[in-house]
Amino acid sequence: MEKFIKIILKVLKWLGISIASILFLMFIIPILFPGTISQQVKIFANKHLAGKLDYKKTHLSFFRHFPSLTVSVDQLILKGSKPFQEDTLLAAREVALGINLKNLIFDREVKIDEIYVTDANANVFVNSKGEANYNVYVSKPSQTPKDSTEEGASIKLDLIKFRNWNIKYNDHSARVLVDAKGLNYTGKGGFSKDIFDLQTDLEINKVDFALNRIYYAKQKSLRADLITRINTNALTFVLRKNELRINDLPLKFTGSLSILKDGYNLDINAASEKTTIRDMISVLPPQYLDWAKDTKIEGNSDLFFSLKGRFSEPKKLKPRLNARLLVKDGFVSNGKAPVPMNNLNMDLMVDLPSLDAEQMNLNLRNLSFDLGKNNNFRAVIRTKGLNEMMVNADVKGAVDLQTLDQALGLKNIDVRGLMDTNIKANGIFSLDKKLFPKTEGYLHLKDGWLKTKYYPNPIQNINLIANINNTDGTFKSLGVKLDPFSFDFEGNPVYVNADLHDFEDLLYKVKAKGVLNVGRIYKVFAKEGFDVSGLIMADLSLNGRQSYATTGQYSKLDNKGTLILKNIKATTSYLPKSFYIKEGNFQFENEKMWFRKFLATYGKSDFALNGYLLNTINYFIERKGTLHGKFGLNSNYILIDEFMALKDGDNADKSIEVEYAKVENPKSSGVVIIPKNLDVSLEAHVKKVEFRGLDLNHLQGLASVNTGQVYLKNTSFDIIGSRMNIDARYQDESPLTANYDIALKVLDFDVQRAYKEIDMVREMVTAAKNVKGIVSLDYKLKGDFDKNMRPIYPSLEGGGIVNLRDVEVKNLKMLSVIGDNVGANAFNNPDMKGVNIETVIKNNLIHVDKFTFKVSVLRPSISGTTSFNGLLDLRVRIGLPPGGWIGFPVVVTGTHDKPKIKIFSKTGQGIVDALYNTKSNKVIRQERRAEKKSRVQQRKEKEAQEKKAENAEKQIKKDLKEK
Repeated sequence: MEKFIKIILKVLKWLGISIASILFLMFIIPILFPGTISQQVKIFANKHLAGKLDYKKTHLSFFRHFPSLTVSVDQLILKGSKPFQEDTLLAAREVALGINLKNLIFDREVKIDEIYVTDANANVFVNSKGEANYNVYVSKPSQTPKDSTEEGASIKLDLIKFRNWNIKYNDHSARVLVDAKGLNYTGKGGFSKDIFDLQTDLEINKVDFALNRIYYAKQKSLRADLITRINTNALTFVLRKNELRINDLPLKFTGSLSILKDGYNLDINAASEKTTIRDMISVLPPQYLDWAKDTKIEGNSDLFFSLKGRFSEPKKLKPRLNARLLVKDGFVSNGKAPVPMNNLNMDLMVDLPSLDAEQMNLNLRNLSFDLGKNNNFRAVIRTKGLNEMMVNADVKGAVDLQTLDQALGLKNIDVRGLMDTNIKANGIFSLDKKLFPKTEGYLHLKDGWLKTKYYPNPIQNINLIANINNTDGTFKSLGVKLDPFSFDFEGNPVYVNADLHDFEDLLYKVKAKGVLNVGRIYKVFAKEGFDVSGLIMADLSLNGRQSYATTGQYSKLDNKGTLILKNIKATTSYLPKSFYIKEGNFQFENEKMWFRKFLATYGKSDFALNGYLLNTINYFIERKGTLHGKFGLNSNYILIDEFMALKDGDNADKSIEVEYAKVENPKSSGVVIIPKNLDVSLEAHVKKVEFRGLDLNHLQGLASVNTGQVYLKNTSFDIIGSRMNIDARYQDESPLTANYDIALKVLDFDVQRAYKEIDMVREMVTAAKNVKGIVSLDYKLKGDFDKNMRPIYPSLEGGGIVNLRDVEVKNLKMLSVIGDNVGANAFNNPDMKGVNIETVIKNNLIHVDKFTFKVSVLRPSISGTTSFNGLLDLRVRIGLPPGGWIGFPVVVTGTHDKPKIKIFSKTGQGIVDALYNTKSNKVIRQERRAEKKSRVQQRKEKEAQEKKAENAEKQIKKDLKEK
């Protein structure tokens, strides 16, 4: 017993010594090696990271991620790669790198085999051009054999652990958004091996997924247990064990993914078999999940899909998607329901070759349910294609909507009425070819009633008798009849009767009468708190044929009645703010829709219109209809700045192009976008127009909007105390660019006032700073606007004449330097009254034609080139008395601020013009000073040009003889 106790004590002694030694080493190693590790990790970061890295503290410890020795970085911030170097890619409370202890102790080398990242926010972004912010890791392959003595860290990972991550992936080029919150990830495997199995444990508390701004998943939880075989040589991923759970719905994946030089090769199959309808419902949007909790739901479901094929953007290849959803023997019942929804069955198949919606096959083989005797619904629908769609549909049902409402247990809506429908269709639907399937059917709704929790009063007495008929599969035989569609809302009845035939040349007969309180009826359907109000009052009778208006047979039209709008809010996809129609009184008289009284505001701007629109019927019928009209426009104030597409505003329905442009250019205003479906002329009278701080007063003239362009003709306004006349054209190219042409004339404006108040004068004519007096201008220009709707100077082309009617030019550096060199102080104050200066602008250069002025008894003349950035290459001839017949040359180079003078010289130094790409709206090359060339070089270049011209002339003569 004593021996046994001694052995135990000895074991405990050595165990204690071992534990103490291990603990001692755990404390001492971080003290012995901190410089080595910190230095080599910094070398690695600086060598391999393109984004800016910042952090507060570093730690070396065994205890943060026991038992691994880790170097930890606290409060890490990593910026993105160009052009997102100012944006944060990753912010984390802690990033820890696990160090291989053997290599550290014996080789004094830092081998990183584990990564831990905790409490992190990652913002991954790809802009519309495909530029990504995550390209921060720079791998520079060496052209020479590896130096084994080279210092620095290396990575051979066996473990990756992410804890409590929030990741937002926003790809504007693919129009994909993934937003994951509460992500935990553990990945194990020999990452440094050529072929290894990656074991993945993934958990996400909430994930959103959207494509083209349509959310397909919202606040879904995700669990994944995956084993993926990775071949790093062939860049192939084989899915060996891949089990996912989205909320309560399990999914199993099998297949493979190969990364190719120009894309991917996919062969993936997924299935969720032998699950329940309740599990399937768990992936619906969150607002439906509360409903499911209180509803009895039974039945089975199966989901299958596959994605197979090659994805290659250069070769225009995309994989094929197949999916099938089966629902069997469904049962849905709420406690208050007198009859449950029974026998719910669905069999839906989707085939999408090349992920092309134009080739989509949709086969709803069955959708059916019962709500008791004589209360059932059946639908079989098959389609192929999109723009030219093959349709075969059979929909039939008689449903008591109140029974359906109660069976489903809908909480926020109360609906009643008897709905009866029977529609059969077979054929091709094509708007372009004006084809419509052979169809016969009806939809009847009797004694309908609708009430929501958002508004206390219901829409009631809803009655609809709709019949549709097509006998030969063309638009010509298509007929639709509403007889009637009516309802009551808050004591105001609304009645619509429509009889439509021959959609190739629509024969219409429509009557509409009633009053709608838009604000209140909106609250029936929408959430509380939205600022929507207004009234629509209609008493219309429209009778005619579509072609009567387009062919001028106005006498055959019988369109009459009134439409009155009050306090209506309207938005468009290309303006940041809402229009408010204070009052709109419209009267229909055959081919015209008259604006008898139309008062509206947009932000700070106000509008009063009177006139008419043509083609209103065609506009609403045709897919690409254009509104034609003629109006008088009166306004007290129009602020152009608030029409710029990227300005802040209350409009939440902007186009995806505008939204993406605003995200990518948060400090830009954008340009004004012009609607493409208007052909309208305006006689405008506006008291004040403001544009980028410049006031245009008492504007009047003719304006027109046509196919996305704005034209001004014979338009005039007061600016800086003078009257300006302009003809102009404007067209947007995108939310960020636009182009324009302008011809302007302005008489007798004050140069100094123009220099102080107009940015473009200060930027284009810097010499105006030294000019006082009255000037006239006759000029034509064309060019582009940038993303802040400022002129892009290298894009400018044009020319014109500036008349110096009554001016003083004092202390202009270029002239003063000439005066200093020729001994004539009068150059500091030359006489330029009445001088005409003719210039041509192109590629950021201003070419000045020869003009002559007086300096005491001298007659200088100037010609040459200057640039918007101040470069000079001017030829000056100083004419001597009498009359300036005899003179001597002077060359002026340098810049406006530092001119250089050469007397008795004709050899200047040219300016190489800028290059501008009109398609990308980018300056490819700034203008610059040309290289100096010797006389020998100049003579050789001249001889080469002459030889080239001679050879070209010989070739032309030879070609003519052969013909």
